Amino acid sequence: MTDGIVIGIAGGTGSGKTTMIDRLEAEFHNQITVLCHDFYYKAHDELEFSQREKLNYDHPDAFETDLMVRHIMDLKAGKTINRPVYDFRIHNRTAETLPVEPAKVIIVEGILIFENKELRDLFDIKVFIDTDADVRIIRRILRDVRERGRSLDSVIQQYLTTVKLMHEQFVEPSKKYADIIIPEGGFNVVALEMLNERIRTLLY
Repeated sequence: MTDGIVIGIAGGTGSGKTTMIDRLEAEFHNQITVLCHDFYYKAHDELEFSQREKLNYDHPDAFETDLMVRHIMDLKAGKTINRPVYDFRIHNRTAETLPVEPAKVIIVEGILIFENKELRDLFDIKVFIDTDADVRIIRRILRDVRERGRSLDSVIQQYLTTVKLMHEQFVEPSKKYADIIIPEGGFNVVALEMLNERIRTLLY
């Protein structure tokens, strides 16, 4: 199998990207492989935890995007990859990797995936999930406190010092590259069905 369809799903933090992907996986089942840009945060073994806490994780330089590009190209060529594993609780990569099998549909998800031209040019369909900022911050707080072991104060401080600024500088401007802009992501039933139909057309 070669030349799978690559779909980029971008949008701000907490915009509903994961919900959209869940809906697509439910529709296309084992025909989908998902890669998250967050898997490719750079390793910082040289830094103490207290130093890693202070890094800007919403800037393009925080990611090893060139590795992700190579991995997507390998998946398109029908090759299995070994993707990095990132632990948000320690703000660092682990020593593990996870095998990812190629599939007909490759979904790439992340806040900054349209910012990088080399990565952006790999996408057959570019989707931007557009959600109000107040909804996004509430979702981020709930996720980071419940799933990533963060304190409420640390989540709010990070949002105000880096996340909001980086969204305005990099994420929001990248919306212009989208083929499809979907308000509210996977909860937008009409837009989701249109996307499903587009994928079916490319697949079959």
